[in-house]
Amino acid sequence: MLTRANRPILACQHPRAEAINDALARAFSRLGDEDFERRSHFIDGRFENLYLEAAQLPGVDAILAFALEQARVWLSSPQASWLEEPIAAEQPLRVGFWINAMQPGQATSRHAHEECDELLSGVYYVSMPAAAGDILFHDGPFEIRLRPWPGLLLLFDPALEHSVERNCSDSRRLSIAFNIGPSPD
Repeated sequence: MLTRANRPILACQHPRAEAINDALARAFSRLGDEDFERRSHFIDGRFENLYLEAAQLPGVDAILAFALEQARVWLSSPQASWLEEPIAAEQPLRVGFWINAMQPGQATSRHAHEECDELLSGVYYVSMPAAAGDILFHDGPFEIRLRPWPGLLLLFDPALEHSVERNCSDSRRLSIAFNIGPSPD
């Protein structure tokens, strides 16, 4: 776990990342504009968030299940310091996800995810070419810079502002972002 200021960031590697990432990248490459049910955050000529059903992206269920597994452990521990009290390990959780596909020259603007009742936000890296840009976390006077790699999962407080540097590579950077919150069930 990385922590520099007030808000910790959990970093872990998916154990089957290589096989899952290859399948995810191939499936994403086959998608067309009509496959996305919604797009949001049109900034600098691109939609930063692309939404689709999980069934349209084979392998994404394994990533979301891994994220939920890691989230349950962390949210039930005292390390989730932004919560008033830890969440019970058996608390039902839900996850909503979107895709972020950054072409060369693109960046992701500074933002946070505290829109509803999210407990955690996160990102999983499918493809991360060299020079595709670091993720920056902005926590008070601190800026935390992380250079992601394929298979890396980051979990963090939804109120923690973050951005992504310009993709200076010649390839697409592909990640899956998500929010985790209490399930209404």
